[in-house]
Amino acid sequence: MRHFILTILLSTALPVAAFDRITGDPRQSRSEVIAEHGMAATSHPLATQIALDILKGGGNAVDAAIAANAALTLMEPTGNGLGGDLFAIVWDAESEQLHGYNGSGRSPKSLSLEWFIENEYEDIPQRGPLPVSVPGVVDGWFALHERFGSVGMGSILQPSIVYARNGHPVPELIAWYWERSVPVLEEWPGFVEQFTIDGRAPRAGEIWKNPNFADTLQILVDEGRDGFYKGELAERIGEFMAEHGGFLTYEDLAAHEGEWIDPVSTNYRGVDVWQLPPNGQGIAGLQILNILEGFDLASYGFGSPEHIHLFTEAKKLAFEDRARHYADLDYMEVDVDWLISKEYAAERRELIDMESAADTVEAGHPPLNEGDTINLTVADRHGNMVSLIQSNYRGMGSGMAPPGTGFILQNRGEMFVLDQDHPNTFEPGKRPFHTIIPAFVTRDGKPWISFGLMGGGMQPQGHAQIVINMVDFGMGLQEAGDAPRIHHRGSTEPTGQAIQMTDGGELNLESGFSYETVRALMGKGHKVVWSRGPYGGYQAIMLDHEHGTYRGASESRKDGQAAGY
Repeated sequence: MRHFILTILLSTALPVAAFDRITGDPRQSRSEVIAEHGMAATSHPLATQIALDILKGGGNAVDAAIAANAALTLMEPTGNGLGGDLFAIVWDAESEQLHGYNGSGRSPKSLSLEWFIENEYEDIPQRGPLPVSVPGVVDGWFALHERFGSVGMGSILQPSIVYARNGHPVPELIAWYWERSVPVLEEWPGFVEQFTIDGRAPRAGEIWKNPNFADTLQILVDEGRDGFYKGELAERIGEFMAEHGGFLTYEDLAAHEGEWIDPVSTNYRGVDVWQLPPNGQGIAGLQILNILEGFDLASYGFGSPEHIHLFTEAKKLAFEDRARHYADLDYMEVDVDWLISKEYAAERRELIDMESAADTVEAGHPPLNEGDTINLTVADRHGNMVSLIQSNYRGMGSGMAPPGTGFILQNRGEMFVLDQDHPNTFEPGKRPFHTIIPAFVTRDGKPWISFGLMGGGMQPQGHAQIVINMVDFGMGLQEAGDAPRIHHRGSTEPTGQAIQMTDGGELNLESGFSYETVRALMGKGHKVVWSRGPYGGYQAIMLDHEHGTYRGASESRKDGQAAGY
């Protein structure tokens, strides 16, 4: 009898703890957090608490989001940092509009494609000085604050300054990633001195201090954004890069400006899903949803072979467009509106075979124009909501840590390709293709869900899955994030921007899907792999208009927390 029960449990493959729940779906790890006046969901409990303190002290959602992000640059350097970029979508309750901000930095102006070719590079290196681009996060903080902030930056950054000087305990998962980053990054200047304890990563529960980072944040309080881009700190970064074979200069930093940009959307079965246009990859999620709208996913059921097969095939089609067409908007040849149009989705949908997995797909040919990451979300008592995502790329970034600063410069420049005919080819002063994307959902013109799901190429796949889980399969906010995930990995170049598949790619399935489903998918030709990741990191807030409350959800696979008051 015991063997029989065990067999049943294994065949359903649901998380064991879920059977102990009295309410909610078995896939749900915990209840949604419900609060009336404000909500924050981040990947670190202390960052969530800082956001709530800002809200309780009279700050708004933007103030709290900046404060939480500042804390995460200190507390979760394995996912983001002051040397990285930032993107955000803000729902402004006063104007009842969405506003997007692209805070990505550009490549060094003194570096060229010809230099890489002359020095026999086939790809831009993953780490070290060459993939470093201008950090955009500080400019993003101050741009968001100037437009929407309500309390001073001193109050916003002070909690992180205190934690940087006095220390904070390192959570379990962050410690795990940190330990694996040290052997990879220890060769690069400034890393061991500023990001290890006697040459090792801090352990789970150990107190970590970063007084250099406290000094850097204090410069921002005293001198504003120019303290980072035009002052002594910028000079120090430029001198450090020149000393170690880099090309990023003081002039590159001084010239940086982020950009306010209109979000774009598609309607999926009655809800409007919003993303920022390229140079990010957000519209891939919209393309996936548009293709899948032509299939009755609800009738197949969550976790069915048909559900996973159709999702995977739609992803393949969207990601081939991502590989061929997505780039800095100033260099894109293809119109974004066409890529996310229903007409184009119908054309692409016809390429899906219900019985067979595609080994190869081609990017579409729309008309040409004529002319590891953190995400967080915060909502306040006024109805403002913020979806913010920030990253160094590849976890801790390039490994290049300017002396006395307490942060690592990003390696986002690795995402360029060294093909002069590609829209994402390297050029001086250009923004690279980006993986980090915030997301927002409205319903009937009103804000509904502010969310994100980090994790490289998993992000648009994860965004689409969250929407499908809620809209097609009727899941709640927490359950939609806890449900097992699908991650298809196509053939990739070292840069991580997918190229045309030649073998169908690899279908990674999280535990929780039945063996019967897996066998059926294999019968369709999918190369199924059981894997622990990467499946992303989800944070979400929903506005419950009926009750006038917020619901918060946080990723059960991370160290994070959703909390409200």
